[in-house]
Amino acid sequence: MPSNKPNAADFGISIVNSGAGQLVLFRYCDAHFPPIRARLVSTTAAITEAISVRYADLDVQDDETVLAALAEGQERAVAAARAAIPAIAAAAGLMTDRLAGGGRLIYVGAGSSAGVAVQDGSELPGTFGIARDRIVFLIAGGLAALTDIDGAAEDDIASARQEIATLGPLDRDVVVAVSASGSTPFTLAAAEATKAAGAALIGIANNADTPLLTLADRPIFLDSGPEVVAGSTRMAAGTAQKSALGLLSTLVAVRLGHVHGGMMVGVRADNAKLRERARRIVGTITGAREEAAARAIEASGGDVKTAVLICAGADAETAARVLAGAEGNLRRALATIADR
Repeated sequence: MPSNKPNAADFGISIVNSGAGQLVLFRYCDAHFPPIRARLVSTTAAITEAISVRYADLDVQDDETVLAALAEGQERAVAAARAAIPAIAAAAGLMTDRLAGGGRLIYVGAGSSAGVAVQDGSELPGTFGIARDRIVFLIAGGLAALTDIDGAAEDDIASARQEIATLGPLDRDVVVAVSASGSTPFTLAAAEATKAAGAALIGIANNADTPLLTLADRPIFLDSGPEVVAGSTRMAAGTAQKSALGLLSTLVAVRLGHVHGGMMVGVRADNAKLRERARRIVGTITGAREEAAARAIEASGGDVKTAVLICAGADAETAARVLAGAEGNLRRALATIADR
C-alpha cells in the first residue's frame, strides 16, 4: 500500500499459478519512485489483468489509505497519456486530414471502453461545432449497453461486421477503436472490417503488442499498468483512455480551426449558459460590447465564427462566404476581412 517512506517490504517478487499460467507479481516501490511493472508470463494474458502485490491488502486498509491507492492508480493513468503524446500527435494528423476531407469520425468500443469513447465523441458537436451526422458510434450491444453493459456482446464478431456493412463507403472516414486489452473480439472485428473498407484506423489499448495496436495505422499504447483492483479497467485504463481521447480530439479541433485564442469558437450556443459564453467569446475577440455581440450572434443564427466576422465589419452573407473560403478557420477568415 502507499506509504510515506519505502522499506524493504515494498520490494520483491511473488509467483503464483493461475488458469492462464504463471503470474509474476512485482512489488511497487514508494509512489515517489518509478513503478516496477507487474507482468504475466502467459502470452495470452494482459498486463491490465495482473495482480499487484502493492495492493494485496487493499481490503483491510482504512478508507483514506484505500483512496490514496486508487488516486495513485489515477495519477499513473494520466502519466501514461502524457507519455503517449508523440503517438497521439501522429494520430491527430491522420484524423485531421480525414475530417478536413469530409470524412466521418467513427468510434468503436465495448464495455467501459465504449463508455469513454462515447463520452468523448458526444461532446464534439456542442463544443466544437462538428456536425452530429459525422460522428458515428459502433458499440458492442448498442447504445443501450452504455447503461446496462452486455458482456456477451463484446464477443459478438458477427454483429460488428454487420454494423460495419450498414455504414456505406468508408474510404474517407477515420476510426478510433478503443480496447483496454487490445484484443476485444467485437472491437477488433470492427477495426479489421473498417480498415479493409478503406477507413484510416487509430487504435488505443492499454496492453502493448496487441492485435489492435498491430492493426492500427496509428497505434496509441497507454502504459497504465496493472489496476489497483486487478482487471478493473474502468479505473486506470479508463482514465488513461479518457485523457488520451480528450487530447486527441481537442488537438484535431484546434487544427480544424474550431479553437481561436484558447476559446471554443465552434461552440453551439443552444442554452443560456452557452449563449452567454458565446457573447463573451465574440466580445473578447472583437472588442464588441455585449449588446453588439448578442445582435451579431442572433444575425448569424448562433454561429460564433460568423458573429465574430460580423462584428469585424462584414455582413452576414459575406461573413459566411469568407468563412467557407477559409475552410472554417476563423483566424484565416479574420485576416481576409482585414485585408478588404
